[in-house]
Amino acid sequence: MKDNDSLSKPKPVILTCAQPTGMLTIGNYLGAVRNWADMLQRHECYFGIVDLHAITTPPQPAVLRQNVFQCVAQYVACGLDPDKCHQFAQSHVVGHTELAWVLTCLTPVGELQRMTQFKDKVAKLGFKTAETESTDGEIKFSHEGARAQASINAGLLCYPVLMAADILLYNADLVPVGEDQRQHLELCRDLAQRFNHQYSKTFVIPEPYVPKTGSRIMSLADPTRKMSKSDDHHRATLFILDEPDQIRKKIASAVTDSESEIRANSDKPGISNLLIIHSGLSGRPVPELEDHFSGKGYGELKSELTELVSETLAPIRTRYQELIADREYLKSILSRGAEAAQKRANKNLSKVYRKVGFPERTRK
Repeated sequence: MKDNDSLSKPKPVILTCAQPTGMLTIGNYLGAVRNWADMLQRHECYFGIVDLHAITTPPQPAVLRQNVFQCVAQYVACGLDPDKCHQFAQSHVVGHTELAWVLTCLTPVGELQRMTQFKDKVAKLGFKTAETESTDGEIKFSHEGARAQASINAGLLCYPVLMAADILLYNADLVPVGEDQRQHLELCRDLAQRFNHQYSKTFVIPEPYVPKTGSRIMSLADPTRKMSKSDDHHRATLFILDEPDQIRKKIASAVTDSESEIRANSDKPGISNLLIIHSGLSGRPVPELEDHFSGKGYGELKSELTELVSETLAPIRTRYQELIADREYLKSILSRGAEAAQKRANKNLSKVYRKVGFPERTRK
């Protein structure tokens, strides 16, 4: 029997955000979304669809709007019950950009220029980010880096501060993050501590949330790289809405190796990846699968995995088609989520404004 304290104790707040950038992959499902669904009973969950972040690269407005609804439909189809969590569009909640500005004024430019993802995005344009770094930490751009500055909008540079604001606006206790986002969470924690030190304790210092189970799924075409939504190779990525024939073709063409033994090992990244996908969907440990496939060929592994993936994704695909056809229902999910998010955001933003010194607004 639970005591009164345990009954009245508020649930830890978890916030996780994702850009509305098209279809989820099997990697997104196994490594993130499925784990999010498991958090709903034990946590107060906010799932933000960060459409403000999505415009750091010029969007097609109609596509962006549709992507937001597709994102909600996929989340619900994957098990994120809108009656047990808050799903909202970032642009529907006042406070994200307002808090981002306050935090930007606490963030040295050099700190943002050193962000790995910013440097990677510069490099993708064919430029070097910098040749040297000054003693005060500011990046000194090379000639090519100077041209890169002219080619990249300030949103890409300030992106991590808006991400920090997304988290701190809700005073989230826990934030699920992948390895590629850990640096951004560290900046968020630094900014929270910086603000607390300068203005008194205001923000919870968020901790990374590491689920008990998770899968890092690699590309089917190049198993040394993480599976990506944006991979140019059309058979490299399994999407949760793929039709059975697409699934069959992609798994059949998945890279393996010249051996025939089915085992997980660093020298067999392709086979290891297929076993990890199987394990994630079937719940069977990889060593058990190695025994199961002992003496069998790669064709049998791929055939069984194809059937497993198809069976697992079929109800998700069916539910998604029902949801995406009901735009009004999806709007109601976003509306309810934004209402709950706005209530929490108002409370925290008002504290920030008061501590920074902004005058209280007179309301008629």
